Amino acid sequence: MTRIALVTGGGSGIGLACAKTLAHNDYTVIITGRDQEKLNKAAVEIGNDCEAIASDITQPDQVDVLFDSIEKKYGRLDVLFNNAGNNVPAAPIGDVSAEDWLKVINVNLNGAFLCARGAFNLMRKQKPQGGRIINNGSVSASAPRPGSAPYTSSKHAITGLTRSISLDGRPYNIACGQIDIGNAASDMTKKMVGGVPQADLSIKSEPVMDVAHVANSVLHMANLPLGANVQFMTVMATNMPFIGRG
Repeated sequence: MTRIALVTGGGSGIGLACAKTLAHNDYTVIITGRDQEKLNKAAVEIGNDCEAIASDITQPDQVDVLFDSIEKKYGRLDVLFNNAGNNVPAAPIGDVSAEDWLKVINVNLNGAFLCARGAFNLMRKQKPQGGRIINNGSVSASAPRPGSAPYTSSKHAITGLTRSISLDGRPYNIACGQIDIGNAASDMTKKMVGGVPQADLSIKSEPVMDVAHVANSVLHMANLPLGANVQFMTVMATNMPFIGRG
């Protein structure tokens, strides 16, 4: 039976790479994001009958429509890669505006919750029952960078969400794990080559890794039988300043 996977933030970066890898390994993939035109281009690049459905994951009504569409067309969902996220420029907490805080929290946490809830409800009622939710955390879920209060707070919260879903999913054969990614090459990490703030407040260049390593890791997590689970995985550029950060 072909497995159905949904990738949020699937139009670019990590989401696009993971959607492509899943699609080329016997998954029917749905990608979502806010920009339908961008998603359409990504779906052509992914191939293998990838479907693009625009949705603002911060809006409960739009998320409901997204999962209703998946249920009506496919009848089930086997994997959610809860990947969509954003960030704002680094600043000490005293200089973070309420608007910037909410911009990050609304996507990184509220959107992740809404999508996880939609997937959970579909997986709980489908037959055969069950599925897998993979949350995109970050190495910032363990060790923050300077000036990252909104992003770091959102990723610490994702860890709590992952643990809660793992417990809530047990009666329904729903597994939940988290992948914490460090310095995967994407639009968000281009600035790292030029230098980013360190714990000692210096600015240093940091190494990055090919995003394909993230995609292969997500595929590994997705392919496990539901009786096994990668609860937490860290995939990072080997020499980035994470182990020993600070």
